[in-house]
Amino acid sequence: MRKTLPQVLRNIRACNHCADALPCGPRPVVQAHGSARLRIVGQAPGRKVHETGIPWNDPSGDRLRIWLGLTPGQFYDSRKVAIIPMGFCYPGKAASGDNPPRPECAPRWHDQINAHLPDIALTLLIGHHAQAYYLNDRRKATLGDTVKAWKEYLPLGYLPLAHPSPRNQPWLVKNLWFEQKLVLDLRNVIRALNL
Repeated sequence: MRKTLPQVLRNIRACNHCADALPCGPRPVVQAHGSARLRIVGQAPGRKVHETGIPWNDPSGDRLRIWLGLTPGQFYDSRKVAIIPMGFCYPGKAASGDNPPRPECAPRWHDQINAHLPDIALTLLIGHHAQAYYLNDRRKATLGDTVKAWKEYLPLGYLPLAHPSPRNQPWLVKNLWFEQKLVLDLRNVIRALNL
């Protein structure tokens, strides 16, 4: 018998599958409700999100909400927005930025959550890991090329984005079209969802 969404979310939040590989221990962060219209698939929680347990509760999240034109009230309303990272726990620090999301998470949990999200009209794929998992061989040669071709993915229900991390500032400076054009179009797409 298929689990309900509350059961799936409880199981995710109780997951300690890769606890031995997590330097700060497990603290899965997820947000979902069966009526959500927007799904945000990011990478993995950062240190601040790990500490608070609130998704995108950091400078990256501040920038993402600006890009989307959403208030914190809209963004954190699980009835409107599902937030499902590729890795649910903080993976620890790397030489530059954080480690990649744990590879076990998405195959273990995403299908179980997504089966309970029938009203999703748009999925934002933020960063390389989310795009690789959901777009697979439909991706372009680079993340920039994939993001630039975002209109190709809309009919599939996906919109690839660069990561809003402050560490990504050099990419944003080199690709001014992203914030000057794509973000304006993105806000219109989000507005049309009537969140």
